[in-house]
Amino acid sequence: MRRAVTIKHVAAEAGVSLQTVSRVINNEPNVRPVVQERVRAAVAKLGYVPSLAARRMGGSRSYLLMALNDRDRTIEGWKSGEGTDWVDQMLMGGMLKCEAHGYRMIFELVDTHSDHVDAAVRGAIAALHPDGVILTPPHSENPAITGLLSRLGLPFARIASIAEGDGFAVSMDDAKASAFAVDHLLGLGHVRVGFITGSEEYAVSGARLDGYRQAMGASAHGLDETLIARGDFSYESGVAAMEALLALPSRPTAVLASNDRMAHAALRTAKRHGLSAPADLSVISFDNTPLARFADMTAVIQPIAEMSAVAAELLIRSTAGEAELPRQSMVDFGFAPRGSTAAPKA
Repeated sequence: MRRAVTIKHVAAEAGVSLQTVSRVINNEPNVRPVVQERVRAAVAKLGYVPSLAARRMGGSRSYLLMALNDRDRTIEGWKSGEGTDWVDQMLMGGMLKCEAHGYRMIFELVDTHSDHVDAAVRGAIAALHPDGVILTPPHSENPAITGLLSRLGLPFARIASIAEGDGFAVSMDDAKASAFAVDHLLGLGHVRVGFITGSEEYAVSGARLDGYRQAMGASAHGLDETLIARGDFSYESGVAAMEALLALPSRPTAVLASNDRMAHAALRTAKRHGLSAPADLSVISFDNTPLARFADMTAVIQPIAEMSAVAAELLIRSTAGEAELPRQSMVDFGFAPRGSTAAPKA
């Protein structure tokens, strides 16, 4: 049986210390070229695959990034089976970027509303010793978490966050995306365009509402505030919001919903009222999760994987000592026209 090759075998073969081997593996400075060649030759000869423990010997880096997601919302999404792949996309973008740089990414769930959120985050950091932390909404705008990370001096990135604050903010232009979707509906000939807001807990909800207001206000038809219905990203709130819009004396012929769940709720609620899409009602959603694709809904595409990849790269470069890094990064949104939108009836 072939023995497992360790960093000790490489050090012995090259005639150097364990720390020197680790520094060469990590491409760190202060190792003479002749020594680097000797270590690399030993690695190649022995077929050594570096472990995280071995890489840590050469310095203070752990080569781990930790992503924090909201516990309750994530578990609710998993249990509901409603087709959201937000977590999958976030992990894909972050993990592939980490892999390209020799890093690993760990995923942790923390309850953002808990009185013990400080202790939970501290516990995760103490157990994993990450080089940086990726925060997803609503953690990305929770001052208890961002403040703690700032005090600890631990680099962090905030995905889908447009709020001012410490850390690297990575987002798409939600206001611009919302205005684009409204302009698409106006271009089809719709005059009364409704809007279902997201949770006020998220800054992006306000940005999407701002984009709607700007686009409608700039149109020839003007802005009608009665066409704005409150939601909180849940399916149930989408039902209630759509019921309110349909109860108006002059109902909208098109609706923009702040996420896929509420858009799906709007479509099903309209169907219960005898309305079909897109003949009687056009609907556009935000996010473009599998739910939107399976339901053939026109959607604004939130570039979750791309945002996660940008966040991971910024943290890795920051840990490597780069100073001139952008504090705010904007990733382009996409748009997928599908079967839920069409010109209104004459």
